[in-house]
Amino acid sequence: MMTTTTTVNFRFFLLALILIVAPLIQVGKCQSDVDPAESVDEGGDIGIVGEDVQDFGEEAFSAAAGVETTYVFPHNSVRLVKAGEKTELLVGIKNNGESALNVLAIKSSIHLPYDHRYQIQNLTVQTFNQSTVPPSATATYPYLFAVSPFLQSGNFDLVATVIYEIDQSPYQTTFYNGTIEVVEAGGVVSIESIFLITLGVALLVFLGIWVRGQVQNLSKKSKKAPSSKVEVGTAARDASLDEWLQGTAYTQSLASKSKKQK
Repeated sequence: MMTTTTTVNFRFFLLALILIVAPLIQVGKCQSDVDPAESVDEGGDIGIVGEDVQDFGEEAFSAAAGVETTYVFPHNSVRLVKAGEKTELLVGIKNNGESALNVLAIKSSIHLPYDHRYQIQNLTVQTFNQSTVPPSATATYPYLFAVSPFLQSGNFDLVATVIYEIDQSPYQTTFYNGTIEVVEAGGVVSIESIFLITLGVALLVFLGIWVRGQVQNLSKKSKKAPSSKVEVGTAARDASLDEWLQGTAYTQSLASKSKKQK
C-alpha cells in the first residue's frame, strides 16, 4: 500500500515538473527562433550602416599590399563577450604604401569554431567618414559590436574585417580571426538555469516524500510485531515466603492437598 502511494506521489510531482518546465522550454524555443541579425544593437556614436550609407556587409575585396593590421581587446585580454552587451575591439592600421588609405568600414561575423561555413550571426557594420591614413602612418580605430542576447554561452569564432580604399579602389583585410567566449550578461537567468533549479527542487521534494514513506513503513512494521508474554507457571515459591508461613492454616491446607494428590 505504501509503495503504491509513493508511486502516485512520484507521478504527481513528475507531472507538475513537466507543467512547470514546458512553458520555459517553449519560451526558449521562441527566443532561439529570433533572427540574430534583427537583435543587433543599432545605437552608437560612430556611423552605422543605414539606408543612405553603402552596405559593405555582403561585399568581399582583396587585401592591399603594404597594409598591416593589428588588434587589441582593451581591458578584456581573455576575450570574454557578454551576450547582448557592447564589446570594444580596437584595430591598428599601418600604411606602408605610397598612397593615402581611406578607412571605409569595419564588419564582423560569428561562426562555429569547428566549421566557418556555419555562420551564426552577422554583426554591426560600422562606417567611418573621411578617415585617412597617410603613407608611412599608423592609426587606430574602435569597433563596437554586440552579439545576440539569445546566443547560447560558449566558444565561437569572431571574424573581423576592415574595409578601406586606396586610389578609389576598395580593399579589405581581416584583422581578427579567432575565438571569443560568449557568456550571459550579469543578472540574466538562462532557460537552462531555470530548468536545472526546478528539476533540483522537484528531486528534493520527491526524496523527502520517499524518506517519509520509509519511516512510516518502519513504524507500521514495529507496531505489528508480536509482544512477548510472560508466562506464570507453578514455579518454586520463594523459600523465605514458606519459612514464615510454616505452622499456619495456609501451610496445613497445602499439606493436606499434597497428601490427597498422592
